[in-house]
Amino acid sequence: MLYDAYEMQRSLLAGASTLANIGAGWFQNPANPFAYSHMGPIVASALDVFAHAAAPRGKPEFGLGQTIVDGRKVAVTEEIVLRKPFGQLKRFRREGVEGGPRLLIVAPMSGHYATLLRGTVERMLPRHDVYITDWRDAKLVPTDAGRFDLDTYIDYLISFLEHIGPGAHMLAVCQPSVPCYAAAAVMSADKHPARPRTLTMMGGPIDTRKAPTAVNTLATQRPFAWFENNVIATVPYTYPGAGRAVYPGFLQLAGFMAMNLGDHLTSHWEMFKHLVDGDGEGADATKRFYEEYRSVCDMTAEFYLQTVDTVFQRHLLPKGEMMHRGRRVDPAAITDVGLLAIEGERDDISGIGQTKAALDIATKLPTRHRKYHLAKGVGHYGIFNGSKWRERIAPVVEDWIAAHDG
Repeated sequence: MLYDAYEMQRSLLAGASTLANIGAGWFQNPANPFAYSHMGPIVASALDVFAHAAAPRGKPEFGLGQTIVDGRKVAVTEEIVLRKPFGQLKRFRREGVEGGPRLLIVAPMSGHYATLLRGTVERMLPRHDVYITDWRDAKLVPTDAGRFDLDTYIDYLISFLEHIGPGAHMLAVCQPSVPCYAAAAVMSADKHPARPRTLTMMGGPIDTRKAPTAVNTLATQRPFAWFENNVIATVPYTYPGAGRAVYPGFLQLAGFMAMNLGDHLTSHWEMFKHLVDGDGEGADATKRFYEEYRSVCDMTAEFYLQTVDTVFQRHLLPKGEMMHRGRRVDPAAITDVGLLAIEGERDDISGIGQTKAALDIATKLPTRHRKYHLAKGVGHYGIFNGSKWRERIAPVVEDWIAAHDG
């Protein structure tokens, strides 16, 4: 019923968005005398803001057609090098450029598409051969494709690293820090030749007992059964994944919007003022952010629930009790993978110390293979996107990879 109600609302809002968009255009039309009145720009701007907020959204494009390598423009093409039911390995091939450290960027499976890391990919492209995990929307995966849980996630990462080949580096943004760390530990225990040379974790929930945030508190204040009964829905028959139990992306988005509702209202108010003043460029900046932020996808119920239980409620990885396919994930097995932990001073999703814990539990890793970086004045999103990422954080990552490459 929850998903059906959402679909009905989405259909109604899509129609309202179209009407509002038409209305905004009419109030801005030079042939309309009302467009020259005091109220014309105000009404048009209000309709424009509503039309943008209510519009339906699909999967965004990366749109990275070129990069700069050694001072010259180089064309970039996307290619899918490995397909799996719940995700694919995508490579950004730089035309005419060979070599450079191979970097697997692991995107979060947390309600948004991998394109949320567009800025991360763009910044690393000039000096690296970049791959990314392009996760699928669970509602589009037929039920006969099977289940996808935390164990499967780790299996996918190992498979992706095997495909890229020995000597690759891995970068995890937020949520995937735990499965990436587990994959590195499992592969290290097996002396797997394709284990990553470095693993960079940015704003990851390795040990959420440290400096718990509102997100962590939500997961611990409610019993596991509450999540099973209140946030899991069944995909409607209109999608290929009909009948699959999922944690809908629209619910996760609603939760994140509610946590910072004041900031989002302020952003839309500022966008409205930009439009009234005729500052289309200022309004477009906000629109671009929300185009990405509101593009959401579902995740499988088993993955979401296992993550809540393993990562946020029982803290199994830092306790040394996490299991993968019946085997204990032993952080002490990591002895030659360079671990870099990056945290944002103002991160309201992963508190200070949660990612740094990854260095502490790798008890047999030499000091030269560990590094911690605290990004001053940086929030969660700013760790991997924006000017602070490009100018202050990415150079730290690049230097770490270069120091362990070859």
